Amino acid sequence: MSDSVTDSVVPPTSPEALLARLDELGVAYVRHDHPPLFTVEDSKALRGDLPGGHCKNLFLRDRKGAMWLVVCLEDRAVDLKALGSLLGGVRLSFGSADRLMRVLGVVPGAVSPFALINDTAVEVTVILDKAMLAHRPLNYHPLVNTVTIAVAPEDLVRFVEACGHTPQVLDLDAAAG
Repeated sequence: MSDSVTDSVVPPTSPEALLARLDELGVAYVRHDHPPLFTVEDSKALRGDLPGGHCKNLFLRDRKGAMWLVVCLEDRAVDLKALGSLLGGVRLSFGSADRLMRVLGVVPGAVSPFALINDTAVEVTVILDKAMLAHRPLNYHPLVNTVTIAVAPEDLVRFVEACGHTPQVLDLDAAAG
């Protein structure tokens, strides 16, 4: 794959297959279709009165190749140095678009905890912001950035666990920038 990953790349799991998996798990969701959203700012400008917690997802790695998916509220400032200290002293940086596609099967702008369906080797450590889980519902992209689905926090955790991951729920106030 080249260094440039575009929205024409087909994810390993389709959004329809993901939604079917949510149905199998009994995860209720509300679907919202919209134009492509690439940033938190795009989302804020187009979402209107969509209720619930709006979230961002940080795909991170350390120098040894370990990977994390940090899922938090969209306005949460995250200092990577402070977060690295919170995670045991690791030095974090953002994962590349190629690594993101290889491991989670999504392109930048479509990262969400639902991409864990593609991490069948369970290579990614999942960090969920404790404050985020207090919101109902939570809004995420289902593998593409042209749809948002709203789910209950407990259903999000159930989905992550069904993908073979044990999420760490952390108070990310200590990692605020």
